[in-house]
Amino acid sequence: MTGRRAPYLREMGLVQWRYISPIRVNQAGNSVTKVTAERRGRQDAPSALSTLADDVAECERCDLCRTRNQTVFGAGSARARWLFVGEAPGAEEDKQGLPFVGRAGILLSAMLFSIGLSREDIYIANVLKCRPPNNRDPLGREVRECSPFLHQQISWVQPEIIVAMGRFAAQALLETDQSLAELRGHCHKYQINELPLVVTYHPAYLLRSPSAKRKSWEDLTLAHSILD
Repeated sequence: MTGRRAPYLREMGLVQWRYISPIRVNQAGNSVTKVTAERRGRQDAPSALSTLADDVAECERCDLCRTRNQTVFGAGSARARWLFVGEAPGAEEDKQGLPFVGRAGILLSAMLFSIGLSREDIYIANVLKCRPPNNRDPLGREVRECSPFLHQQISWVQPEIIVAMGRFAAQALLETDQSLAELRGHCHKYQINELPLVVTYHPAYLLRSPSAKRKSWEDLTLAHSILD
């Protein structure tokens, strides 16, 4: 375990390191980072996401528009293989307009590093684009009104796998009422286009329950193995 990696692994509660290369090879011996020309050659995805972000900024579909400082659309590569989905912006996200900043964002970066990824390798978004007051749980109507934006983000990014972080993200994407414990440890299918989807804990939960960090790492290695 090198000195550079050690802080990230300590943040994840890991004491041993086995590097996992970000380059995957499929059973036919071909690098699966080489996807179709249509997948990587699309030039309109960044523009489409920018337009969608403008639509989100003007959204007044639910009462959260009255209490937000600004919307939090998403961030990352418009052609990412990995798409991470959280629940809703917190106070710091509401201030900066960016997803997963502050302590939860630091932990997320450590989670990514533990499987050989960085923020630049992924796209990240939330189910809700506005912060619920006092960080309360999202309401059903809020999820219903905001979810179409997330589905559009997924359709434009076209990731190869989705990681749902936390119960609300998992239930919204899978359209289920199953608990997080029931959903973890399995490869699910995102119903719109059959993308593989793995469920794990939200980084904010891991900050409150550090003992679950190893389980979260197991979830991420499961997702990683799906792309191998």
